[in-house]
Amino acid sequence: MTHPVMEHPFSKSTSQAERCQKLLETVSSDDSLGIVINADPDAMASALALKRLFWRKLRKIEILHVNVIDRPDNLAMIRLLNIKQRRIRSMRGRKLTKWAMVDSQPSHYPPFKNHPFDIIIDHHPIDPASRAPFMDIREDYGANATIMCEYLKSMKVVPSTRLATALFYGIKTDTDNFVRDSLSNDVNAFKYLYQFANMNTIKKIESSELSRHALDDFRAAIEGLVFVDNMAYVNMGEVDNPDTLVIIADFFMKLAETEWSIVAGVYDKKLIFILRNAGFRGNAGKTAKKLFEPWGASAGGHKSAARAEIPLQLMESKTGNLNDLDKTILEKLKNFKHKHSTSRSGASKRSKS
Repeated sequence: MTHPVMEHPFSKSTSQAERCQKLLETVSSDDSLGIVINADPDAMASALALKRLFWRKLRKIEILHVNVIDRPDNLAMIRLLNIKQRRIRSMRGRKLTKWAMVDSQPSHYPPFKNHPFDIIIDHHPIDPASRAPFMDIREDYGANATIMCEYLKSMKVVPSTRLATALFYGIKTDTDNFVRDSLSNDVNAFKYLYQFANMNTIKKIESSELSRHALDDFRAAIEGLVFVDNMAYVNMGEVDNPDTLVIIADFFMKLAETEWSIVAGVYDKKLIFILRNAGFRGNAGKTAKKLFEPWGASAGGHKSAARAEIPLQLMESKTGNLNDLDKTILEKLKNFKHKHSTSRSGASKRSKS
């Protein structure tokens, strides 16, 4: 049975009961479902929750990740919570009748951009190209795990210790312990899951954040660090995994003098920028777009965390010699800081007059 495609996600006025009913109607007992994720704690927890919602309702359910997983904390989470998943590079040849994507949208991954998905559940900014028979995107939520927790509660599914621990950790990491943008929904889900989650497992996962290899990355990052006012910037060059850039960007936000952290690096023939912002006025997602979209980047994110990616070939055509990249970027950051400071100063004077 085919279902009409939603061109827009549910409106905010749609009740949770209506969303649950529509979700269950999207699949049938003969279906086999592939849940596609970019494996991080929030995505893995969300996939486990969706799998639980369809437990004994479908013929087969697989969790399929698109990325290389080598962050020690993510590997610890997979091992300790026994998360079964497989790497996927394309959807060809898969004997699956339905496809879901959680904590992401198809356009985030070029190989899957034009593949029809049946279910999309996400909390990132809505991509106008996203289409699916079931599409629940709530970009004001701090974690996708919160959305999944609300589905579980609405369908009266009490999470197992394993699932609750995964969801609890997913919310904890994606909100950065509620330092990043979040809603009371995130707080309520966090409190609800606390009674079921295993805190010893959480501590073990969190204590597995670093490997000996990561120390080399930290050394290189510290040696290459440049400050533009309260903005920390470093170019890590070629990296084995883009997660390295995320770890370094989060690390530099721990400095007392840092309000912005921007880390660049090259991975898979793309220049990647990770942005973090601790200020009240700044918006990392909008800043990523302003800074890097003129260079042809795909950019976006939340108020406190964002990402931009530019194909190296396109970058060379825009900026010329890549050896002068740092100089070009630092000029761009200085201009951005100057405009930002000037606009704030002007606004302050207008408010006083």
